Amino acid sequence: MIATSPPVNQQKWDTLSFVSTLYLQPVIDLLLKNVPDPWKAEVRLGLQEALVNAAKHGNQLDRSKFISVKYSVSGSSSWWVITDQGNGFTHPCSCDDDLDGNCTSHPGECGRGLYILYQVFDHVAWCDGGRELHLGKAVRQSRRLPLIR
Repeated sequence: MIATSPPVNQQKWDTLSFVSTLYLQPVIDLLLKNVPDPWKAEVRLGLQEALVNAAKHGNQLDRSKFISVKYSVSGSSSWWVITDQGNGFTHPCSCDDDLDGNCTSHPGECGRGLYILYQVFDHVAWCDGGRELHLGKAVRQSRRLPLIR
């Protein structure tokens, strides 16, 4: 598992911002440009889920609100920091092993989207009251093959 994202001041980060929308293909294509081909389908699924959540649940599809994504490649890992302008999110559980969402801390509150994030990414962390999502993925020397090919 990846422990933490690279420090902003020690790593080259690119940034893009866009209005809340569900038309995400061009955004995701750009975010995948440095991801190796075998991992693109899996990471695409995870990024799509995270960006849809930011637009739909975070910003309530309010086109006056923006989503910002910082992204970076650091050695064998890729990183994305997705920020919305919504009211935040209280993360209910880890969703690590439970597809049905039966969390011990908050039963029934883990949905399919959170499960996908935990399956696709090696690092998933919310910051700033749930308005910022940090995602990390080891894509070069992974312990497993991609889930989606």
